[in-house]
Amino acid sequence: MKNSVLVGAVLCFIAAVSWGAMFPVAHAAFKYIDPFYFTVIRYGSVSVILVAILLWKEGKGAFRFEGKGLQLWFFGTMAFTIYNLFIFWGEDLLGHSGVMVASIMESLMPMISIVIVWMILKKRPYSFTLGCVLISFIGAVLVITKGDIQGFLSATDHFIPSMLIFIAVIGWVIYTMGGSEFSGWSALRYSTLSCLLGTITAIVITVGTTLFGYTEIPSINEIIIVSPHLLFMIIFPGVIALLGWNIGVSILTPLNGLLFINFVPVTTLLISIFQGNPVTLFDFIGTILIIISLISNNVYVRMLQKKDSKQSVQSILQERTS
Repeated sequence: MKNSVLVGAVLCFIAAVSWGAMFPVAHAAFKYIDPFYFTVIRYGSVSVILVAILLWKEGKGAFRFEGKGLQLWFFGTMAFTIYNLFIFWGEDLLGHSGVMVASIMESLMPMISIVIVWMILKKRPYSFTLGCVLISFIGAVLVITKGDIQGFLSATDHFIPSMLIFIAVIGWVIYTMGGSEFSGWSALRYSTLSCLLGTITAIVITVGTTLFGYTEIPSINEIIIVSPHLLFMIIFPGVIALLGWNIGVSILTPLNGLLFINFVPVTTLLISIFQGNPVTLFDFIGTILIIISLISNNVYVRMLQKKDSKQSVQSILQERTS
C-alpha cells in the first residue's frame, strides 16, 4: 500500500513539474516556430506513441468507440484543440509575461472546476471554499495585470490573449470532468482516443489558418532547431504527464492529487528566474496566494470528510447497541 501511494505521489509530482516547465520551454521554441504547428507536431507525435502503447496493452478492441465517438471527439477537442492551441497562442501573444500568466491559469484549474460544478450541477460549494476561490482569483489577477488593472483592461493586446488562456484552461477542466463518462475504460484508452480525435481537429484548424495566411509552415531547419523543445514536450508534458497524472490521481484520489498542482506555478517561476526572464513582485505574491488557497481548501475538505466519517461510524454503533 505504501509503495503504491509513493508511486502515485511521484507520478503526480512529475506531471505537475512537467506542466510547470512546459511554458518556459514553449516560449523559447516560439522564437522559431508558430505555436499552432508546435502544438500539432507535438500532439501528433504523442498520439502515435499512445496508439502504439494502447495497441500493445489492450489490443485492437480498445479502439472501438462503443457509441461514444461524438463524446470522445468533444472532450478531445476541448483538451487537445481548445486547451493546447489557445493556451500557447495566448502565451505567445503576451510575450515574456505570457509564461507566468499561462502557468497561473493552469494552477487555477481546481478552483475553476468548483465554479463549473456549481454553475452546471447547481451544487453550491462551502463558503470557505468560495473564499479560497476568491483568494486564488485575486492572486491570478495580480500576476496577469502586474498590479495595473485599469491599464490591463484598456489594453486589448493583453486582455484578448489572457482570455484565450482562460478559455483554454476551461477546456482542460471540461476534458478532465468528461473522464467520468468513460468510467469503464482505462485511463490509457480514454487518453489515447481523445488525444487522437482532438489532435485531428487541431490539425484541421491549423491547415485552415495556414490557408488564410495567419500561420506559416515551419521549415525543416526551424523544426531541427526546436527539436529538443519538442522532444521534451512530447515525452514529459505529453505522454508521461498525461498518463502519469491520470494513474497517480486514481491511486491517491483527486483530493490528494490536486495538491500537486501547486508545483506548476512554482516550477514555472523558478525556471523563469533561471532563464533570466523578468519576474515581478506581483508574480511572487499572486503565486503565493494561489498556493495558500489550494492548500487551505484541501485541508478544509479533509477535515469535513473526517468529521462525516466519524459521525457515520457513531451512527452505526448507536444502531447496533439500540
